[in-house]
Amino acid sequence: MMQYNSKQKQKGFTLIELVVVIAILAILAAFALPRFAQLSEQAHESSIKGTSGALSAGVALVKAQWTVNGLTSAVAVVEGFGNDDVAATDDGWPDPDASGGCAALWTRLLQSNAPRIAAAGAADDTTEYQATAPSAGVCNYEYLPDGEGSFIEYDSDTGEVVTVIN
Repeated sequence: MMQYNSKQKQKGFTLIELVVVIAILAILAAFALPRFAQLSEQAHESSIKGTSGALSAGVALVKAQWTVNGLTSAVAVVEGFGNDDVAATDDGWPDPDASGGCAALWTRLLQSNAPRIAAAGAADDTTEYQATAPSAGVCNYEYLPDGEGSFIEYDSDTGEVVTVIN
């Protein structure tokens, strides 16, 4: 039978060792947390830029299909693009007013991988972009997840897609 002597050395960490480890972890966390917050901002920015690029590509593809079709004026349907449900202006740019509005144009240009969009006032927790039409032929797509008011704007007069990141 083994007996324990009160003078035997105890195994474990001392209070000072634990405090030192906790202090080191706190210092590391102080440096790491701001970096993680910055990564979140960069992810939102990248998402907006990627979506803007996809929208620009869709706009350019409609114009290219309009040109290939030999058209020289506005049409209700640009045949050969997507589901044949995008209208074009006199210059061949996608026309939001004749394509069912800004939200409809968004899903028709970006097709199956489009981020979730809602018209003004219809956004919910899963909506990524909110579509508004500040003037005829202009669509404003506000990015909602970051709450910073960043947006993508499309102008059907020029075919220009502008990205504003706040």
